[in-house]
Amino acid sequence: MNNLDNQMLIIFGASGDLTVRKLIPALYDLYTGNFLPENFVVLGVSRSNLSDEAFREKVVYSSDFLKERIEKDGKEKVESFANMLFYEDLGDSYDTDFEKLSNRIAGLDTKFKINRNYIFYLSIPPSIYEVVAKNLADQKLNDESNGWKRLIVEKPFGYSLETAKELNVGLQKYFKETQIFRIDHYLGKETVQNILVTRFSNSIFEPLWNRNYIRHIEITNAESVGVEGRGGYYDKSGALRDMFQNHLMQIVSIIAMEPPINDSPEEIRNEKVKALQSLRIMNDEKTLFENTIKGQYLSAVIGGNKVKGYREEEGVAADSTTETFAAIKFFIDNWRWKDVPFYVRTAKRMPTKVTEVVIHFKSPHHQIFNEQGVYDNDNKLIIRIQPDEGILMKFGVKVPGQGFNVESANMDFYYSSLDDGDIMDAYERLLLDAMQGDATLYARADEVEASWKFVDPILNYWATSKTAITHGYSAGVWGPKNADDLIDGIEMWRNPCENLADEPSYCVFKKK
Repeated sequence: MNNLDNQMLIIFGASGDLTVRKLIPALYDLYTGNFLPENFVVLGVSRSNLSDEAFREKVVYSSDFLKERIEKDGKEKVESFANMLFYEDLGDSYDTDFEKLSNRIAGLDTKFKINRNYIFYLSIPPSIYEVVAKNLADQKLNDESNGWKRLIVEKPFGYSLETAKELNVGLQKYFKETQIFRIDHYLGKETVQNILVTRFSNSIFEPLWNRNYIRHIEITNAESVGVEGRGGYYDKSGALRDMFQNHLMQIVSIIAMEPPINDSPEEIRNEKVKALQSLRIMNDEKTLFENTIKGQYLSAVIGGNKVKGYREEEGVAADSTTETFAAIKFFIDNWRWKDVPFYVRTAKRMPTKVTEVVIHFKSPHHQIFNEQGVYDNDNKLIIRIQPDEGILMKFGVKVPGQGFNVESANMDFYYSSLDDGDIMDAYERLLLDAMQGDATLYARADEVEASWKFVDPILNYWATSKTAITHGYSAGVWGPKNADDLIDGIEMWRNPCENLADEPSYCVFKKK
């Protein structure tokens, strides 16, 4: 790990849910793991009228997300962490003079010898990103002539290509692109990062990672829950904006990218951008009709309990056609992936919560065991992102006895089997990277725009065309019945278990 400079983390929107639920617990774990710099201060900034003590009580001492750790670690350690936290009330609006805030930052800087190294974390609506960036710049809090300055922004990065560009331009007026860190917590997951290592450090995979050996690639992101009280937000967003445009497109870029020159952040991000810019844009109605499916969950009985349909959720319009299921087939137009279909789906109210990548390899050209039907089950490399994190390989082996009867066997690796089971939470990893100035796992402006350029035509088609049907599917099943029709030939989606291994005797669904 790099030596960390003394620094201050200034969180805008500090009285909100994200700070209590994710940011402070992540910082506490970094503190107890001795990852924080020698001099480190957190300044919460919001419109709530709180004192330093009240802020500490809210996000530490009374936090349900730290309760168990506080009981285990003892009063002295917890107080030592809490004493790093301070609070500044902005008053009625974020669109105000930041002189008082600037003075508070300067006072803490002098007291704790921070050396003017600041991270500004915007846990606020994107509509006021530019306002806050401008007000910081007015106080010269973006100036790196003395100490570095970094700006972390949360998704969503726009609502469309046009709004994403506006957001980028608005931030870049006041902060350089190298100062801007767009956080996507999916990239903080160890198993997402491990895709890079699996590909580029193993000679048994990288030579096969192309159109000559791979038949198609499948990515599934499934959630067993519904919109969970977020109906008002979700009805304006939908599955494609909520998950596909950001999280899943980032996974696609890592799978599809060319080998970078080295492991530096900019070289890795350069190759991710090239992959996204190579996506074949679907513009005509016929192509969009044949290669996209949208669906919406309906009321059903699961485990003896009736669950609401999407249109019955609070905040959702009674005639809503917003998708809770999205499946897309697409291609990447470069040498490596020419004519290899990618299938990506994301949905709510699935049978289980799971995210995984499946690499389907082509059958051997000369099939000497064809009569045994082994080629009906292709070789697969399954990278499980969550839960039961690990890697599974499926290949053919001979069944003991006479003849050449062949069946599929598994070879697997689980992260839980490693001796060091203390794997960083996504926000821990991403915050630590920002403290180090490592932007590898953060999205760059051109990445965001390349992703929106691909997604925009699909959203426009779904919103305007009469051929864009919203298919209903019962809550608790694997989406609309016709979703398998998207995949070429006789193939169908791999409907995974919560467990990585997928034999019937080991496929366990937990009761919710």
